[in-house]
Amino acid sequence: MNMTFKRQLFSPQEVKKMYPVSDEATEAKKRNDKEIKDVFSGVSNKLILVIGPCSADREDAVVDYISRLRPLQDKVQEKIVIIPRIYTNKPRTTGAGYKGMLHQPNPLASPDILKGLIAIRKLHLKALTETGFSCADEMLYPENHQFLSDLLSYVAVGARSVEDQQHRLTASGLDIPVGMKNPTSGDLSVMMNSIRAAQSSHTFIYRDWEVESLGNPYTHAILRGFVDNHGTSHPNYHYEDLKRLVDLYEESQYLHNPAVIVDCNHSNSGKKFKEQIRIAKEVLHSMRSNDTIKRIVKGLMIESYIEEGAQGPGECIYGKSITDPCLGWKDTERLILELAELL
Repeated sequence: MNMTFKRQLFSPQEVKKMYPVSDEATEAKKRNDKEIKDVFSGVSNKLILVIGPCSADREDAVVDYISRLRPLQDKVQEKIVIIPRIYTNKPRTTGAGYKGMLHQPNPLASPDILKGLIAIRKLHLKALTETGFSCADEMLYPENHQFLSDLLSYVAVGARSVEDQQHRLTASGLDIPVGMKNPTSGDLSVMMNSIRAAQSSHTFIYRDWEVESLGNPYTHAILRGFVDNHGTSHPNYHYEDLKRLVDLYEESQYLHNPAVIVDCNHSNSGKKFKEQIRIAKEVLHSMRSNDTIKRIVKGLMIESYIEEGAQGPGECIYGKSITDPCLGWKDTERLILELAELL
């Protein structure tokens, strides 16, 4: 094999034992899980807001950001359920660029996955313990989910992973909502097939075990726009796109809890981060205009950090994204309050 086996890593059980979750934090996650599931099942009509940095780059700034969300959540709790983003793995189209805290707990240092595994657990644990938020992360590596399984309340499967068998089967064994993004090509049938697979039971290999999953009824769609053969971004958040998704869910009559989260950035905004504000409000307008759209749209996904925009390679600006550009805190705070008023 053309690779070097550097060292054997800790198991998820060992890392969990090193950094355990308190009883109080466990109860907080249970409450969060129930509130979020109630939205997806239709018991609650609140709007979910998956919001935070494009990528988690440093513990202090990420926890600072999430701490600022806490008083906002208290203000809008009758209308909105906030799930902070702590995305610790980043897919890279060409393999180049920052791959997330798992790979580089220090973005300016060399990769160190052993330190990264510990760093991502400590970060999610600190967020839960200090703010009461159990957060969202991207499931880039399905086998790694167990390192965070007692801390997360939401998981996203990215546009480049949604067609992968192991992602679908692993999602079928999780007991929290999992969002399946449409692929970068925009083919919604791929996303719908992924949802169907994840909502079904399976027997498969997971971390050297033969396992049997029960199916995840809270698996749902995430619309994030798409890119055509010429590299041009196209949105899929408009009224007509949401109505089309309603029709696809109706055609797939065996799916549970039809739902979608609209990703306001990525190809929906053409990575013009300020457009997220307008897109979020347009989605709410579509919900007010059509009851079937209102029933399936469960929330929004927004990329936001302390400082707006993104920093360049080699910079070290506190609270500013090192990957895709994000809304700054002032715009974030204003947007959350405005969304609550519109609901």
